[in-house]
Amino acid sequence: MVAVSLVKTGCAMTTISDDEVRLPQREVQRLLGRSLLQLQQYERLIKAMIADQTIAGPANSAEAIQANRKADTVYKSTLGRLVKDLLGSYLVNEIGTPDEETANSSESVNSFVIRLRLELSDADFSRTEAELSELVLLRNDLVHHFINRHDLWSVDGCRRAHDALVAACKRIDQHYEQLQKWAEHMLHTRGQIFEVLKSDDFHELVVNGVAPDGTVNWPSAGIVCALRKAADELAVDGWTSISEASKRIVDRDPEQVPAKYGCSSWRQVLNESREFKIQYFEVDGQRIARYRDRTNPTDSS
Repeated sequence: MVAVSLVKTGCAMTTISDDEVRLPQREVQRLLGRSLLQLQQYERLIKAMIADQTIAGPANSAEAIQANRKADTVYKSTLGRLVKDLLGSYLVNEIGTPDEETANSSESVNSFVIRLRLELSDADFSRTEAELSELVLLRNDLVHHFINRHDLWSVDGCRRAHDALVAACKRIDQHYEQLQKWAEHMLHTRGQIFEVLKSDDFHELVVNGVAPDGTVNWPSAGIVCALRKAADELAVDGWTSISEASKRIVDRDPEQVPAKYGCSSWRQVLNESREFKIQYFEVDGQRIARYRDRTNPTDSS
């Protein structure tokens, strides 16, 4: 027995079988599923872009910071929040100074922030903002209100739902194509940046604090960091033997030697950096040079 439903058309009564409704219903279901899958692809790509647009240090923690950022972005699950992040970070209408973003670290090391941004004109930014807001509204309608707005138990209702979903899929496709173009631009730029990051000049600048012209950023120079670490391990009554510290540093990190920083001795490094105080002590009839960090709270000079 075939179940039927009655639909009034004018003064006549027309019977519609379940099979007649079932086929357009299935097409609506297929298109609705397709549109939601499209939106999920869009959200995955936008999450990847937000996570990858910033490369930050300290240099020895950059990879861990990037991994944590990606993990955090996974939980930004709503498209509305993701769009706001994209507009406020990657898509901008004015390139400003990036906010300070460094790792939480007790080590005194050089840090860096590289934030990728795509600058749009005021008109393009306003248009893009409006289009992305429209996409968010479209997504919310499909997820929360679509069934309530369409009669999916009638052929005409399914037809109208079908037409709305075809238009929605087309619009989502357009948004996704645009997002892919932005992602390709970001990927290309990241590739260029990583070529620089792998260079010896960048390593010297970020890890050791030595610029290509030989200028040294002493507060965060690699050798200054090594001297501070040695002091933490070897200090006696707040003072560290320069001789003992230099031996410890060379054993652990042969790269950190005075010559790299244009100095002829460890004492010159201590003096040139202006980060330490040197004092001489009489020990068993010998004059021993020791140093301490000028930031040491017990140092009143």
